[in-house]
Amino acid sequence: MSILLNKDSRVLTQGLGKTGQFHLRGCRDYGTQMVAGVRPGKGGSDFEGVPVFDTVEQAVTAEGCNVAVIYVPPPGAADAIMEAADAGVGLIVCITEGIPVADMVRAKRFLEGLESVLIGPNCPGIITPGEAKVGIMPGYIHKPGRVGVISRSGTLTYEAVHQLTLRDIGQSTCIGIGGDPIIGTTHLDAMKFFNDDPDTDAVIMIGEIGGSAEETAAEWIGANMNKPVAAFIAGQTAPPGKRMGHAGAIISGGKGTAADKIAALEAAGITVAKSPADMGAALVQAAEAAGLQLAS
Repeated sequence: MSILLNKDSRVLTQGLGKTGQFHLRGCRDYGTQMVAGVRPGKGGSDFEGVPVFDTVEQAVTAEGCNVAVIYVPPPGAADAIMEAADAGVGLIVCITEGIPVADMVRAKRFLEGLESVLIGPNCPGIITPGEAKVGIMPGYIHKPGRVGVISRSGTLTYEAVHQLTLRDIGQSTCIGIGGDPIIGTTHLDAMKFFNDDPDTDAVIMIGEIGGSAEETAAEWIGANMNKPVAAFIAGQTAPPGKRMGHAGAIISGGKGTAADKIAALEAAGITVAKSPADMGAALVQAAEAAGLQLAS
């Protein structure tokens, strides 16, 4: 089993420019059912055998799409999110970086009360190893298994996965939730999905300085999580006011620091890696403390 994405998912691509085309090929080559593209004004054409539609609604009706991946440029990306949600797409993955915050406020509010789950924006996407991937994650480093991975950072997602795979520890689903100030799926949301998944045995959570999402997740984990969790927080040496690569990763006024987050995680019983090189080892440590053997 997996969360949110599996071999039966039917995926449409919004934004068929060079980037969208490139990653449509990569996802299709991995085995994902890439069944439609949406490019206004190009409806009735196709891209390498994939039918192209003018609207998401048309694509959903014709091809039964239940997942949308968005590569639309920043000025139109929030509208693309809302169009997919309005068409009833269950999972929306927005890769686009640089969406204006005001636009995302509008999109986030639009999603309230709807069934759609949004991952991103400014994220690498989601992969269920051996079944399907949506976005820009490199599929070859992943291995099917029973560990969930959640990360704000694409690069650190790949590093954690690589460490796990080298230890012969497979992954159930890996989610890059994105590093913008306003995103859809949070650490807490993803953790709840994994906690409810009977085929995920443990989770590694990767966060960054800035905001309080990791502290919020830690509080819930301490009270509710029934699976071992390891974590890593990037930006441990960043001075106050330092902005990192993600728009959401800024610390000010003594809040959102790495020390605050690590303290909250450890208080919840989570094993925290001291450096990115230790993420795999931290998960093994957390699993062993729970009497769990992770390697295949």
